[in-house]
Amino acid sequence: MADDENPTNRVIHLNDPIKNATNKYLHNSIATAKYNFATFFPRFLFEQFRRYANLFFLFTAIIQQIGDLSPTNKYGTVIPLTVVLLASALKEILEDSKRHAQDTSTNNRFVKILYGQEFVQKRWREVKVGDIVRVEGGDMFPADLVIVSSSEPEGLCYIETSNLDGETNLKIRQALPDTVSILTPEDVGKLEGVIKSELPNNSLYTFEGTLRLGAKEIPLNPDQLLLRGAFLRNTRWVYGIVVFTGHETKLMRNATKTPTKTTKVEKMVNTEIIFLFVILVAIAIICALGSLGRQLNQPFEKAILLLDVSTAWAKFPQNILTFVILFNNLIPLSLIVTMEFVKYTLGMLINSDQDLYHEESDTPATARTSSLVEELGMVDYIFSDKTGTLTCNVMEFKMCTIAGQAYAEVVPDDKRARKDEVGKETGWYDFDRLIRNSKDPNYPHAHIIREFVQLLAVCHTVIPEVSEDEPGKIVFQASSPDEGALVKGAQTLGHVFTTRKPKSVIYNVDGTDYEYEVLNICEFNSTRKRMSSLVRGPDGKIKLYIKGADTVIFERLTKGNQPYLDLTVALLEEYANEGLRTLCIAYRDVSDEEYAEWSQIYDRAATTINNRSEELDKAAELIEKDLFLLGATAIEDKLQDGVPDTIHTLAQAGIRLWVLTGDRQETAINIGYSCKLITEEMNLIVCNEATHFETREFLERKLAAVKGEVGDVGGASASAGGDWLNEGIYKGFKKWMRKGYQVFGKEPKGKPRLNKDDMPEMEPVVLIIDGRTLEYALESDIKFIFLELATLCRAVICCRVSPLQKALVVKLVKKNVAGCVTLAIGDGANDVSMIQAAHVGVGISGMEGLQAARAADFAIAQFRFLRKLLLVHGGWAYARMSKLVLYTFYKNITLYLIQLWFATDNGYSGQTLFETWTQALYNVAFAVFQPIAIGVFDMVLTSRSLDRYPQMYRNGQRGEFYSHTKFFGWLANSFWHSLLMYLLMSAIYGEGAMLPDGYLANNWVMGCMIYTVDLITITLRAALTADTWVSFTYFAIGGSIAFWFVFFPMYAMIAPKVHLSPELTGVVERMFSAPAFWYGIVFVALFSNIRDYIWKYLKRQIFPRDYHIIQEIDKYNIPDYRPRMEWFRKQVQKVRIVQRQKRQRGFAFSQNESGQAHLIRIYDTTRLEEAEGLESVLVESDGLIYIQDFGLIL
Repeated sequence: MADDENPTNRVIHLNDPIKNATNKYLHNSIATAKYNFATFFPRFLFEQFRRYANLFFLFTAIIQQIGDLSPTNKYGTVIPLTVVLLASALKEILEDSKRHAQDTSTNNRFVKILYGQEFVQKRWREVKVGDIVRVEGGDMFPADLVIVSSSEPEGLCYIETSNLDGETNLKIRQALPDTVSILTPEDVGKLEGVIKSELPNNSLYTFEGTLRLGAKEIPLNPDQLLLRGAFLRNTRWVYGIVVFTGHETKLMRNATKTPTKTTKVEKMVNTEIIFLFVILVAIAIICALGSLGRQLNQPFEKAILLLDVSTAWAKFPQNILTFVILFNNLIPLSLIVTMEFVKYTLGMLINSDQDLYHEESDTPATARTSSLVEELGMVDYIFSDKTGTLTCNVMEFKMCTIAGQAYAEVVPDDKRARKDEVGKETGWYDFDRLIRNSKDPNYPHAHIIREFVQLLAVCHTVIPEVSEDEPGKIVFQASSPDEGALVKGAQTLGHVFTTRKPKSVIYNVDGTDYEYEVLNICEFNSTRKRMSSLVRGPDGKIKLYIKGADTVIFERLTKGNQPYLDLTVALLEEYANEGLRTLCIAYRDVSDEEYAEWSQIYDRAATTINNRSEELDKAAELIEKDLFLLGATAIEDKLQDGVPDTIHTLAQAGIRLWVLTGDRQETAINIGYSCKLITEEMNLIVCNEATHFETREFLERKLAAVKGEVGDVGGASASAGGDWLNEGIYKGFKKWMRKGYQVFGKEPKGKPRLNKDDMPEMEPVVLIIDGRTLEYALESDIKFIFLELATLCRAVICCRVSPLQKALVVKLVKKNVAGCVTLAIGDGANDVSMIQAAHVGVGISGMEGLQAARAADFAIAQFRFLRKLLLVHGGWAYARMSKLVLYTFYKNITLYLIQLWFATDNGYSGQTLFETWTQALYNVAFAVFQPIAIGVFDMVLTSRSLDRYPQMYRNGQRGEFYSHTKFFGWLANSFWHSLLMYLLMSAIYGEGAMLPDGYLANNWVMGCMIYTVDLITITLRAALTADTWVSFTYFAIGGSIAFWFVFFPMYAMIAPKVHLSPELTGVVERMFSAPAFWYGIVFVALFSNIRDYIWKYLKRQIFPRDYHIIQEIDKYNIPDYRPRMEWFRKQVQKVRIVQRQKRQRGFAFSQNESGQAHLIRIYDTTRLEEAEGLESVLVESDGLIYIQDFGLIL
């Protein structure tokens, strides 16, 4: 918060903690955990009772306490519900404790804080706004700081922001000239002044403020801001003033509270619980009506029991509640806790999977939120960041063309130089040949080669440093990995960049130094797509060196004198086919007179207060003309291992990949080709429109063209918002199901939605759209047109997008493509909003404290691990959870429907057939291991088969194992089994049957017998459901039955004696001594399941599904005769390929836009060498030695 007098900014007093304390700024502790001590109970209970099953059982437990309403024990629901809630609470506590541990570890890190005139080591949580801290090299910044000074010349420092944006290249920050000389704790302690800064916000790349020192007020900009989460690199120390702390830092402002996500399966379970509740109420009303009819029409109650018949109507509502309690377990209380337990176990299996362990970074996979494991098996759309997720952000100089001749680090075999029929040597050369050619006086293009390599060594903003670990080795610090790659390329070609001074640069060739005076630098930005340097060489001549995208360089070439243009264009197309990032290299000579005139224009632009960037661009335009093309470079943006194979496999699995990146369009397209997201047969739709109207018109036109190729998929015009409405999608029962969803708020009525199941086959089209156009495309009247076009494409690439736009794109698909499951994957803080917006969020970890991994539901170290995470773990989890849910519904409904059939025999009196506590133990002891065995250990297919046949993943996408249709099929089976068991056992051993000892069977004997038959029947059904048998499966199947036969006799003999269940008196002897009981439990159980066995056999033999065939291949080890090569696709016309190649040549330049030139111009790498010779200016303070004049620490 700010002072009351300054509501629009924050005021910070330097070295005055008392004044700062009055502003009550936020502390520096962070909390990313889901719960704390105060919020755990209300939030946990709210989330638990959002589940309709728990809410229903809470209602049942309450009405059980009312008078004589309950036919069962009053605590028969309270105790199991409490156990379920405690188990869920334990699971939540275990998972959230990991987040608390991470928060505690972060808050307890150490940093040095200035107290008086010395730095004292304190924990991060003790840092306050206004504190001055000392951060050592390699450490993370504890809060957002304004840099005061550093160990480097002119207050420079290098920071790594990989935690924030995934970029590993170092960025430069610099202290203000007024504070760079403050180098000792004593000097810092004497610092007086006031900082006025902007209020806390989430913009990582902007900062506005002022520093007032005495009467002087100095502006602050992002170059002075050190963000929490960034690392200090290649700098021994910095002093910084804390401006934002804790959750007010820009990093934490980009993080949101851990969202509560509900899986597709859980939503269906909630819906089915509503259906069961409707069925339950219907059954209760029917039974209550039966009871009412008996009371009104049968003389027994009036004549024999002498009851007042006139009260029958008054008892009708009470009877409904009585039957609700009697049949309440139609809705399985144990389902939720069983699901939670199984999900937690499946999450542990992901954590312990060695195939998902990254040895280099010592990083295992982590299921941070196990509640979403089955969602991994149902993903339809993946939204991926590029830098750090698909790529390593490591650039390597691979190829170049100079004077029309191609050179490569490693020449492909089919490109090697060879002599043609006339004896002329043609083909590509390696870099060694390039160096020899440059030194060969007889080689006609030697001077062109030298000019080319000189440009690479001179035209840049790189800073050279001598490595501390390897003396003599030069390390290049670049704000762009492309820049660093080009300078390293020049080093490979013999031109070693060694020194940067404020006004010149020096490179070394064969032991000789060459110094070039740097007159001006025209910086890169996304509009210019180029950078240039005006330099004066050792010969005194001025040259303009320029590098940039081919499109902007070609239009600035001098006309008629470009001998290498056609050859360069042809090679650029080849480089583009390889997915390489290209830059064109050109130069021209500039006369002294022309430069003198231009420099005045440039100086005026540089001192402009308003629109300075635009004025500088105009000035650069005046000098960047009449260029001579030297050649081009090709840089490889190195992909992470296995990315192309992973993308190809996921595409085979029916998953659509959208790349949402902050990079430039050309860069993203190149990566698309490299990672095989874009292939040669695909057409590219590039949308770069400047206005709202143009964007709408373009998207409508392209949508009409694409729909014309695939046929009419909508029925309404695109201008109506892409009306693939759900009308006409569901037939019969499915249409009724949709209405059920609407009634309970699952789909807002009247909202245009697409349905993933109705979409046609994707066209070989890729949609590419930039951030500015995307802003228009996401507006309300265009977004459905954009969405419909995008969903028809095989891939989508959104470039130059902000973190907010990433989240909006994910939400657009998530909310408007009915039935889809989205997954977002990224590695930086700018991906957090996207990760949290998707159904499933995956963070790329492997570096300490990565914000994306901490905000995600799952964390993996490499993109390639997504393949097994989805295809294997996701496929298993979906199939297991589907079977578990259906089986749990089945076993509960089967048992408690028997009460319905019994009610028809007892005159709808509300009498229960089963003893209360054995009934309560049904889901806790006797029928609990069967679903766990299925949920944890069952495998529809082996991991090898799921990986080998990625098409099997589509089973999850289309709901093969779990749907409303499947649910009602199992429900019908429950009705059949329960009715069959009741009728058969009643016929064999019904109430009133003569027992061997002369007694008649009563309802308790009959109930225990039917209970036993039910337990055996549902266990045999579990055996038929399981596809894989392991040791635990045998234990669950056999052990559950054995446990009943051991436990029940003991309980039935002890419970009556302690007055717990007097109704069980004498039941054991009469039940176990009757031969009919033993015949019945075997015959009825087998007979009930014979239909299921026959159906399973017929389905496999006559109506096999695809996974049945793969199971046969696995079981009998049948060889796979599919061709061992990629599937051949239809080729498009060569003309279209050439046109596309020309259109999609990219350029390599991911440098930050502007802001670097003035920093570079003040840097002097020779000052360290000069300082080493000084002895008289050493000052010792606080155990450290400072060189006063040069700002260096020894």
